[in-house]
Amino acid sequence: MSFRKRVTFTVAVIAAVVIGATYRYILSGGLIARQKPPALEVAVARWVLHASVPRHMKDLNNPLSAATDSSDVSAGRELYRQKCEICHAYDGSGKTDLGAGQYPPPRDLRQAEVMNATDGELFYFIRNGIRNTAMPGWQMPDQQTWQLVVYLRNLPRVASLSASAASPGPSGAAQYVGSAACKSCHTSIYERWSKTRMANVVRDPREHPDAITPDLSKPDPLVKFSKEDIAFVYGSKWKQRYFKKVGVDYFPFPAQWDVTHKMWRPYVVAMGTDWWTRYYPADNFQRPTGPLCDGCHSVNYDISKATVTEWNVGCEKCHGPGSEHVKRPVRSDVVNPARLDYVQANDVCVQCHSQGQPLKTPGGGKYKYYDWPVGFQVGHKLGDYWKLEPHKLGETSFTHFSDGTAHKNRMQGNDFAISLMYERGVTCFSCHDVHGTDNDAMLWKPTNVLCLDCHGPNSPNGPHAATIEQHTHHKTGSTGSECIACHMPKIEVTIADVNVRSHTFRFITPTTTETLKVPNACNLCHMDKSTGWATAALNGWTDRSPWRMSQ
Repeated sequence: MSFRKRVTFTVAVIAAVVIGATYRYILSGGLIARQKPPALEVAVARWVLHASVPRHMKDLNNPLSAATDSSDVSAGRELYRQKCEICHAYDGSGKTDLGAGQYPPPRDLRQAEVMNATDGELFYFIRNGIRNTAMPGWQMPDQQTWQLVVYLRNLPRVASLSASAASPGPSGAAQYVGSAACKSCHTSIYERWSKTRMANVVRDPREHPDAITPDLSKPDPLVKFSKEDIAFVYGSKWKQRYFKKVGVDYFPFPAQWDVTHKMWRPYVVAMGTDWWTRYYPADNFQRPTGPLCDGCHSVNYDISKATVTEWNVGCEKCHGPGSEHVKRPVRSDVVNPARLDYVQANDVCVQCHSQGQPLKTPGGGKYKYYDWPVGFQVGHKLGDYWKLEPHKLGETSFTHFSDGTAHKNRMQGNDFAISLMYERGVTCFSCHDVHGTDNDAMLWKPTNVLCLDCHGPNSPNGPHAATIEQHTHHKTGSTGSECIACHMPKIEVTIADVNVRSHTFRFITPTTTETLKVPNACNLCHMDKSTGWATAALNGWTDRSPWRMSQ
């Protein structure tokens, strides 16, 4: 056979194989939009996409501010809702009804490949679209396109609802090394964190003379100690307590400073309140902080030696022991809560921000009863160490209102676990950045800006109104128009009449106050009005179900 015939025959065979494979692919559902693209197809398509962007576009930098509270981020959020959310979902995950029926499916905009794309690449694809996909080219002015790029850098942070393929974190051989070991690589984060209350809740007044808030030179009948007696100062925002060291243990003095009212108040946990009071005498100097407090106010508290790696909420409290990561700084050697599923991610905070009890009495310690989850470290299952404080529906207790809402501070986890937000994969760090921000409660953004990222007018997540003012029935910019005023009322006691916000995100109606004695948001502001007045006002809101407002 001549060379030409051999070539013709080979080409014919290859063509026949290709045609046959294509025919089989079509008959087996290869043109169905709901089919998942093969990995090879995905890899090739992404390489071609990246290569298709002209160099001059890749090098463009966004001229707009990426600050979370900037007007450009807010404008980008509105554009995202109008043009992107229907396919990419409010959080960028692409998990929508419409997206589920597309081929290829919408990109998960939270993935590193998208986040690591240059500003210019994002601009290019928003402007020009992507052929043979459902991604259109949006012919918007440059400023609006850049605003959309800015918002993509500020998508809401929501965890996976199922166990992810996240790295397991540090090995069993990893040791705690302290936050200072993180500083050289994570300098900016370390500097922000070091100024937070998380890093400064427990302070030694000898090292920090400014730690003591009140003037101890002024006599008060409750204060029977001096500055020299204080080994540790605890707290600074709502209240401040003072610890005395005896041997290796610390004990709280029976007086605390009310920061809000600038006055001294007695401090002793009354018998019959916290579960552990039946095991410790009603004397502060027989109630050491080690078993009752220090596990949450330190990293790696050793119950057998009463020692810590460091005081306060350091890096390893949330990321696990870091010695292996220091030696080999790769992500598989440390826990990143953002890569955990929503239960484990929230457990990072719930371990301390909850009222509960250990599942069993830990052995090897100086004391028998501990008010924190001894042995737990991030990445483990908190439910193997800790149970949330039980509550019987209809009963008001030291810890709960009768509907199950928390009654006291440090129960954000108890509240959050029964919320719809938790069920949908929202995490504590969807809203809070514990590394430190300039916003109240270390929020990523100012409150309404943060809430409206997911809950804009006519959003699938609600509210189902054209404007926020129509939803709240209060003037824009007023206290009553703030999301947290109605959905996170200050009803949980921290000291005296100073309350903190609930975290169930439920709207508590005035009728609930009448029937179950749970405070409602309306009468917290309109204190001169009755619950009957508030119920009548709500029933006048024609956009609300009267059946819900009267519950």
